Amino acid sequence: MSPPPPPLGRGRRRAAQAFDEALDDAELVAARAALAQGRWQSARSLLVHTGDDWDRRGHRVTVLAKETYCAAWAREWLLAEPDSADASLLLAVALVHRALRGKEKPGKARDACRGAAELLPYDPTPWLGILLLERSLGADDEAVRAFEAVRGRYADHHHAHHLMVARLAECGADRGPDPLHEVYDFASWAAEQAPADSPLAILPVVAHAERYRVLASAGHQSADPNASGHWADRRARLVMKAAFDWWLEWEQDGHPRRLIDLNFLAHAKSCEGRGAEAAALFHRIGEHPTPAPWSYPDRDPYPAFRAARAGALGTA
Repeated sequence: MSPPPPPLGRGRRRAAQAFDEALDDAELVAARAALAQGRWQSARSLLVHTGDDWDRRGHRVTVLAKETYCAAWAREWLLAEPDSADASLLLAVALVHRALRGKEKPGKARDACRGAAELLPYDPTPWLGILLLERSLGADDEAVRAFEAVRGRYADHHHAHHLMVARLAECGADRGPDPLHEVYDFASWAAEQAPADSPLAILPVVAHAERYRVLASAGHQSADPNASGHWADRRARLVMKAAFDWWLEWEQDGHPRRLIDLNFLAHAKSCEGRGAEAAALFHRIGEHPTPAPWSYPDRDPYPAFRAARAGALGTA
């Protein structure tokens, strides 16, 4: 048995350091640091070498674009290379994140993404930018259209499916627990449509956690996920078993967003009380916790993660 991962630090002051959306992508971390210093050439090289690995490209663009300085340096890149489609894409997604922070008009961000989509007709990433915007600020039909545009270019897009699950889970929050809620049907359909080795197999677990977030926020479930019973019914147990069995057989060491799936699965196994299975997942997570779902419904995610990990690993 491999040794437990090293301690991740103490207290809430470490939380900002603990959660890094770059996850374990060292090349992305280096390019982001260079971009912060105005050296956009590193981001340019990173995106060129990413090629048409659409999940990785979407991950890298959205992480770079989320940084507050990104829009300014993307404009500098465009001044130097006015015909660069990658520069237009990075600026467009940066404007999306500015719009989500209330610093930019959503229409301007939307138009920028559509402009990037014209330059990159086969790339789902401009439409991922629109989906990020519509998931929070748009109407349901606009979010669906953006998702369909992503899926039409890459059917198994990981981030796009997660965004749609989060949006669908918020439908009918006032209805209370509903085992037939549409988010479960969507997640099951997506998992069934995907290839056997696709990490979308974990999507039903994500849907279950997102629905818990909505129900607990509305007062229909306990704010303590371990006491809520949300992971205790037969359907939930079947979903969790199928996802864990898939992970044992098809673990995707190279997928850029696999650590997000691992955190959702470890959270589910912890809430289910399956400590040994959760421990195996925590070993894989190592020093890469993610805010979701440990923050659900409105918790401080880092202490929640550490407590669950300590319980699973049998440490103090």
